[in-house]
Amino acid sequence: MRSPGTINQQLTSYAAGQSLLPGAHLHAYLLKSGLLPSFRNQLISFYSRCRRPRCARRVFDEIPVPCHVSWSSLVTAYSNNGLPRDALRAFRAMRAQGVRCNEFALPVVLKCAPDALLGAQVHAVAAATGLSGDVFVANALVAMYGGFGFVDEARRVFDEAGSVRNAVSWNGLMSVYVKNDRCGDAVQMFGEMVWSGVRPTEFGLSCVVNACTGSRNSEAGRQVHAMVVRTGYDQDVFTANALVDMYAKLGIIDMASVVFERIPDLDVVSWNAFISGCVLNGHDHRAMELLLQMKSSGLVPNVFTLSSILKACAGAGAGAFDLGQQIHGFMIKANADSDGFIGVGLVDMYAKHQFLDDARKVFDWMPHMDLILCNALISGCSHGGRHGEALSLFCRMRKEGLDINRTTLAAVLKSTASLEAVSDTRQVHALAEKTGILSDSHVINGLIDSYWKCNCLSDANRVFEECCSDDIIAFTSMITALSQCDHGEDAIKLFTEMLRKGLEPDPFVLSSLLNACASLSAYEQGKQVHAHLIKRQFMSDVFAGNALVYTYAKCGSIEDAELAFSSLPERGVVSWSAMIGGLAQHGHGKRALEFFRKMVGEGIDPNHITMTSVLCACNHAGLVDDAKRYFNSMKEMFGIDRTEEHYSCMIDLLGRAGKLDDAMELVNSMPFQANASVWGALLGASRVHQDPELGRLAAEKLFSLEPEKSGTHVLLANTYASAGMWDEVAKVRKLMKDSNIKKEPAMSWVEVKDKVHTFIVGDKSHPMTRDICKAR
Repeated sequence: MRSPGTINQQLTSYAAGQSLLPGAHLHAYLLKSGLLPSFRNQLISFYSRCRRPRCARRVFDEIPVPCHVSWSSLVTAYSNNGLPRDALRAFRAMRAQGVRCNEFALPVVLKCAPDALLGAQVHAVAAATGLSGDVFVANALVAMYGGFGFVDEARRVFDEAGSVRNAVSWNGLMSVYVKNDRCGDAVQMFGEMVWSGVRPTEFGLSCVVNACTGSRNSEAGRQVHAMVVRTGYDQDVFTANALVDMYAKLGIIDMASVVFERIPDLDVVSWNAFISGCVLNGHDHRAMELLLQMKSSGLVPNVFTLSSILKACAGAGAGAFDLGQQIHGFMIKANADSDGFIGVGLVDMYAKHQFLDDARKVFDWMPHMDLILCNALISGCSHGGRHGEALSLFCRMRKEGLDINRTTLAAVLKSTASLEAVSDTRQVHALAEKTGILSDSHVINGLIDSYWKCNCLSDANRVFEECCSDDIIAFTSMITALSQCDHGEDAIKLFTEMLRKGLEPDPFVLSSLLNACASLSAYEQGKQVHAHLIKRQFMSDVFAGNALVYTYAKCGSIEDAELAFSSLPERGVVSWSAMIGGLAQHGHGKRALEFFRKMVGEGIDPNHITMTSVLCACNHAGLVDDAKRYFNSMKEMFGIDRTEEHYSCMIDLLGRAGKLDDAMELVNSMPFQANASVWGALLGASRVHQDPELGRLAAEKLFSLEPEKSGTHVLLANTYASAGMWDEVAKVRKLMKDSNIKKEPAMSWVEVKDKVHTFIVGDKSHPMTRDICKAR
């Protein structure tokens, strides 16, 4: 005959090991021996631990009058086996039977509460039964209220617990703060806990480390780290992993490495935290080295490890791409290539390496299409120039009812801007307003950029005025838009307004402003922007430096342009092209060609813009043979296809040199239709070299291409006049009169005391017109 103590020990042991069969045999023994009534509560707990809640219920139903322990055991059995509704039904039945609940049942019921309303009702029961002061119940109430977002209610319960609070209570409230994005409050709560004399546990330390991560409080994080070392929890892998994650996400990768290397027993979470941290901070090659070390240690990477490595493969070079393909092959063999995390990583990697067809194949292979997967492919198509496909996929997302976020709309707006699709831009604008994403700075900047590229500057300006107040990126976008749309004065005014708001300019906004100064030939304003660059130590920024060279060159200050050029820490093709273009534009053709030869000698490959400037330099210097050589060999020498601009420059050069037959031969051999600039060059050449027939042909082409331009009629009339064909001159002037075409008035501007003054022929709107006329 077994003693009750032995039976109790056996049931406890069987429950801990989930040994169902020996426990069932013991149940049979108790039934035969008549000892069953004394062990029914233990049997309920045993069957619960063995994942048999229905068996636990049958044991419970055999109890004639269940006590509060029996009911608590049944409620716990349902809760622990994922049956919260059954647990709540059992609790209600318990209350209906008039059985008084205890401090063990209420925490379990609170864990099962589907909403805060039922949780508050259980809170009322606890208060009525005097159990709200119990530490277990109080801790469960804090967790319940915090889980439903009622942080202040959780804090109130915590404060009311008073002296019964323990370390679990403090940890619970800190966890509530972290889960509800009030990480700063969690850090402050940890300080209060330490000052109250409560010793932090490993869970509390890892929780406050996460709070430091969320609040980006590196100073508090270092202090917590010191406490972790002082209390000996630096050997605890759970706490150490949190520290690695914190340092990595705060960008302090060296400290993350130190903590990682001191963890005695690295697990998969440890490796994942450090690998993802390296990827997050741009250390892609180090992340791949860590993967090899992890495999050497005998640990098997999981999907989270491989998804981080795929991000590294997307950001690194060709060797990394090979590794990404190997991972893809491994996942196919393991029949795990349909995993969501891996799928997103593969799509992103293939897209960033410009293998968009492969990215699309992975996308189509995935069993479920979600937001992150769609964003990866839409962004890839948008950045890879397949804008129609990006918009098509976006439409499919909307039809299938998928959510969107700022990443989706920013990528789509990049495509609408490239396609100049104003109708699609307006639809995205309406969708952003409807979904509440219009306040996001990425979406605002995307809308501004798309609208101005669609020639809808007024819409871009309206978005800026309605949505932006103190966003430096939005100011940069709007200043860029105004600059690119030849509204340089408005760009300068907007920059002044930005400074009045106390916003600090960055290199990007100053680069955009320099382009505005260049478009106005506003030399003095350009010098002021130069001063801003020096004051804020932005002279090492390559974009700002190139813009400065371009601005001085465009304003004709070649000496300043050369000084800016020589001070650039790194001179790329844009820097050289700006300098060559400025020299060519201002009549320094031979010096421009010297710069070009020096550029090629330094191993810098020119682009199509550089070659346009070189041809213009040859034009200004009258170097026809050199121009022909560069024009004919640019494909063989530099791999540059000839563009319309190159043909226009060459035809203009031949026309100015009087080689009109060669110019027409080049026009006829062009791989595309001649545009207005080509025919305009020929019309100008025909006037200079008195070829009225060519002038008539060029003018007829221009009449169809640009019927509203008065300059064509004027040039044609001058061509006839230079050839002494006065009857034809009269006909052209009569045609202008009959077509109601008026000669466009000339315009000039002058810069005085840092302000640009514009004058048009016959215009008397200037406030100082009377004084100007007197001085003349």
